[in-house]
Amino acid sequence: MSTPIAPTSAVYRWHEGALQFLDYCDMTETTVEAADSWLVTDGRTLALDLHRSRFLAAAPDGAAFWDAAVAAIPREGDWFPRVELQSRRGSQLFVLRLRSAPTLTRSVVVATHAGPDPRTRPTVKGPDLESMLRIRTAVQPLGAEEAVIVSPDGYVVEGAYSALVWWRGAILCSTSPDLPRINSVTERSLLGMAGALGVETFQEAVTPAELDGCEVWALSALHGPRIITRWVDGPEMAALPGRLDLWRTRLAVLRRELP
Repeated sequence: MSTPIAPTSAVYRWHEGALQFLDYCDMTETTVEAADSWLVTDGRTLALDLHRSRFLAAAPDGAAFWDAAVAAIPREGDWFPRVELQSRRGSQLFVLRLRSAPTLTRSVVVATHAGPDPRTRPTVKGPDLESMLRIRTAVQPLGAEEAVIVSPDGYVVEGAYSALVWWRGAILCSTSPDLPRINSVTERSLLGMAGALGVETFQEAVTPAELDGCEVWALSALHGPRIITRWVDGPEMAALPGRLDLWRTRLAVLRRELP
């Protein structure tokens, strides 16, 4: 992983067909209607077209903004940009947050979110970002780094900032489509590669207890696949040596140059 040539966290707004740098803190109350983010390392990223289609599905007028945002990303260093569609004072605004990437990790400790499902628009990335931050922060005193949301019936849905997949032997499993959640780009990329390689996949509704003895991964655009090493007050986790490394390498091969 390289170091950004000029570590920054800059904010730009889309105004009159161009990105405008904001050199002040805008205190206007806003609501995030849609958002997307992805990791860029030395100008290369995974499945940018899928991120684009997901964002534009929620923000259909954002094509020109999207193209300008991608063009603004430096081609050297590690970056984690985020694009947003905001609503404020009855109008809409596109915003680019150009952020240097934080430290990346390959493993994570999780805990089940103890309260009700806080999501208001579970299939759209963006509106619930603040709620996701709150529930992740709430599990940190337990020693966890990610919170897992479960349905009212107790089935695993997703992490606050991740999709979850698990292995039953050689079968790669994912969450039942009956449970509404974010359409994860990393999950789609992983399952697509699994299909291309002839690896069997399966979708199922499971409780945390039913994952006892499984190898479980948390998937995100920032970290890629991370193995869950511990589930606080939850199931025992397992790991097949070398499997995570193999699939992380396979996904890395799919990274492409930014347009």
